[in-house]
Parts: sequence; C-alpha cells; structure tokens
Amino acid sequence: MRFTNVCLESIAVALPAEVWSSAQIEERLRPLYERLRLPFGRLELMTGIRERRMWPDGTRPSDASAAAGRAVLGASSLQREQIGLFIHAAVSRDMLEPASAAFAHHKIGLPASAQIFDLSNACLGFLNAIVVAAGLIESGQVRAALIAAGENGRPLIEETVRTLLAGRLDRNAIKPFFANLTIGCGAAAVVVCHRDLVKGRPRRILGGVVRSATEHSELCQGDTATAGGLAMQTDSERLLDAGVSLAGATWDDFCAATGWTRDAVDRAICHQVGSAHRRRLFEALGLDIEKDFSTFETLGNMGSVSLPATLSAAVDAGAVRDGSRVALMGIGSGLNCMMLALEW
Repeated sequence: MRFTNVCLESIAVALPAEVWSSAQIEERLRPLYERLRLPFGRLELMTGIRERRMWPDGTRPSDASAAAGRAVLGASSLQREQIGLFIHAAVSRDMLEPASAAFAHHKIGLPASAQIFDLSNACLGFLNAIVVAAGLIESGQVRAALIAAGENGRPLIEETVRTLLAGRLDRNAIKPFFANLTIGCGAAAVVVCHRDLVKGRPRRILGGVVRSATEHSELCQGDTATAGGLAMQTDSERLLDAGVSLAGATWDDFCAATGWTRDAVDRAICHQVGSAHRRRLFEALGLDIEKDFSTFETLGNMGSVSLPATLSAAVDAGAVRDGSRVALMGIGSGLNCMMLALEW
C-alpha cells in the first residue's frame, strides 16, 4: 500500500493516575506464590515490566477513548467540524451493541456528519484504523479522520488474580495466565488528514505492508468471563516464536515495498510486549536495538494503545524529530502484522 496525501496531523495520549507495580500484583498472589514456591520478583524479571496504569473501577473504554480524543483535538489545528470519520480502534468495548464509537463520538462532541464505527483486531487495531482512514482520505471520500482507542485491562487482571487464587493449579497450569498480568490501561488518539489541511510540517504516512499467519490463531484467546470480567489464555513461548517469525517475513516485504533499509530507519516504534519480545524481535530483523523506543517498563502492554502511545512518548522525548524516518511495527493475536513507514 502507498499513500501520497496522508499525514498524521496530531497525536495525544491519556493515562490513568493509578499505578500498579508488578510487586503489588505478586503480593496479591502471595498464597499462590507460597504454595508453589515461586520466587517473588519473577514477573518483572521475566518481562521487564516494573509497573502499569489502571483506570478506576467502572471506567468504560469509550470514556478512555473520549479522553484521548478530546486531547488530540486540543493539540490539532483542525476544528472538530472538519472530522469526517471517527474510529474507535481498541480491543476493549463498552458492549456488543451499539458500537463503542457511538458513545465516544458523543463524549468527544464530534459532528453528526462524521461516519463512525469500531475496528477491532487485537493489538493491531490502531494501525488497521490508520490504514482504513488513509485509504478514504486518499480516495477523496473524507478529508480528516480521528482515531481513538481506550483500553481497560483492569477487569482482565482482576479476573486473572481471582482464577489463580481460587484454583489448585500447578506450575504448568498457571503459565497460560501470566501474560495477562503484563496488561496495562491507557488511551491514545490521532488526527489523520489530507496534507492540504496541515499547517506546518507534514508528517507523512508513506505506506506499508501487512502479513498474516492465522494458523497461529489459537495461541492467544480472550473472551468475557463471569461477573463482567475478562478471561484470556496465552501460550507465550509459542506466540513469541511465531510472532517473531511473522515479523521477519513482514520486514522483508516492508523493505521491498518502501525501499527503506535497516540503516535508513531512524527509529522503530513497536507494539510493547516486554523485554524478551524486544530482544528477539530486533535480533531477528537485524536492527540496532538503539533505534528502539520502549514504554513497556512503566506502562506494560496496553493492547492497541501501546504503539501510538509509544510514538507520542518518543516525540515528547525528542527521540523522533523533524525528518525522522519511523517504522511503525505492530503485531496482534491472530496472528497479524503490519508495518507502516512514517516520515516525521
């Protein structure tokens, strides 16, 4: 896919104030740790995740999405009446019907003329939404789009803790649940528009590639649980192997499609999983790990929010500057991978 006239006009993040450290989560699991003689500190040691944020109990995904949406409009030079498309691109949804985009659209105060819908594809949904919006902009159907995602992993962690404490699981039986404890909460939003609407330097989305490996769709599966909770089980080792392999194939396609080389990439912004994923990914792609910018240490894995939130943090830190060539590298359960070329 290639785009000529599409720009990332503005970006914003909304984060909860409540912080849960890995040590605090392990303390809640003390009966399990003591029964199975698990070493305290293993969660941070295995993942590199020191802490993550949590929305207050009862927060809806549309609340989080709307907070980021209002923030990005505050940072944008466009008026809300110019937004012709709104996409809620999170894993988390308020309910099956109506679309969470309907609630967030109202809370943000977007125009009635804007087309709205949810787009969900595990942790890859935000990048998918950018591509959908870019295609509509490139074809002239809309001029500007607002994409927002609000992820609420609190119900998943709460349900996981209940499950681990209630059962008589052995060491092998608890493995599929531990990836759940890396999840964090947050929200991110972008305004994507035609370059003619941009005031100042255009941050161009040049194009990219996608690749799927759906034979691995069983490796990470989540669904609703009792009492409004969420449940998920992950074969972390097999998922890591399959994900890195898929990323390698996607990277080859990305370089061929964009003409970029490893040396041409100034910064890589990846979906945030943890330290093992980071190390394996950069080794497989032959990329200098110094080109990475990570946030998982203090934010955990925020689903679809992780990649845009990390891009925003990299911009704020000066790690992405005017003229930077940025590879946006997302991957989601399924498995699906997308890499986009962004010229900042």
